[in-house]
Amino acid sequence: MAQPLWFFGTHLTIVADHTTTGGKYDLIEGYFPPGTQPPPHRHTRYSEQLYVLEGEFTVWAGEDKIVLGPGENYLISPGVPHVVAVVGDKPARGLVVAAPSAFARLIAAVGTVDETEPPDMALFGRISAEIGDELLGAPADLPST
Repeated sequence: MAQPLWFFGTHLTIVADHTTTGGKYDLIEGYFPPGTQPPPHRHTRYSEQLYVLEGEFTVWAGEDKIVLGPGENYLISPGVPHVVAVVGDKPARGLVVAAPSAFARLIAAVGTVDETEPPDMALFGRISAEIGDELLGAPADLPST
């Protein structure tokens, strides 16, 4: 199960998914290079909890902006527009728990073994829609409140 995959510049390992948790949650370990910032988005069907192992993550979620360091965590409820970024010049590592299980399905479908292989954007769009994920801007944008 624990095959590492590249997913839009991040190196993610699915530790647990619907097959091992009965669909209750996904557990994903991730390595995030400096400058990593996805576009603003929201998950309409699952929560996302980030736990920091190393480095720092800046989280913009709804009205909140918080910087998290090792040992800290933050829960993003379903429906909340958010961005989780590595703003500094050092990489970060963290654990993501998505509950109920859904996010691991997207990673498994779209992630690549080769870091240089581009993701299948049509597949990304289809699976995102199926699991209730919505993109709300471009990669450099922050969520509007």
